[in-house]
Amino acid sequence: MAHDMLNLLKTLNRGVAMLVGVVLFLCAAFVLADIVLRKLGSSLGGTDEISGYVMAVVTSWGMGFALLELSHVRIDFLRSRAKPLGRTLFDLFAMVVLTSTITLIALRCWPVVERSLNNSSRANTPLETPLALVQIPWFLGWAWFALVAWLTLFSAVLLVMQGRFNESEEVIGTFGEEGMAQ
Repeated sequence: MAHDMLNLLKTLNRGVAMLVGVVLFLCAAFVLADIVLRKLGSSLGGTDEISGYVMAVVTSWGMGFALLELSHVRIDFLRSRAKPLGRTLFDLFAMVVLTSTITLIALRCWPVVERSLNNSSRANTPLETPLALVQIPWFLGWAWFALVAWLTLFSAVLLVMQGRFNESEEVIGTFGEEGMAQ
């Protein structure tokens, strides 16, 4: 069950990562077009604002993919010196802290979105972008990251309870320098 859930999450997050990549590519093309137009004496305008929004949204959505690919930075000075059970305990502790933190962030994002919706808030910029237009996908990205973190933690706990420490390490461990050299 744990592996099935993780495989589904990895598949979904690969799709999310591809979409994030396409959005970043389009944003880069938009900025490049504006740079070329500026050289020609014109401008699309708002590229700095739009690219900032894009970065906020794609970052929140990309975090779940990074989690499953073991791409989040961790200091594993003590962990690397521990035996399998000790490494597993360090991994579970790190995952509980990460999951709790991300859940808190996602919960704190919603009031920001709700306030923007209630007030019909707009950016204080020439584009006057409706903030909810940007904040809703930003919030959903954080909520997705929290869901991925909880499901990953649940899967890792299932593996640990079955005594499958090596498999748990593959799910929530680190991809340190030792793994990179191999």
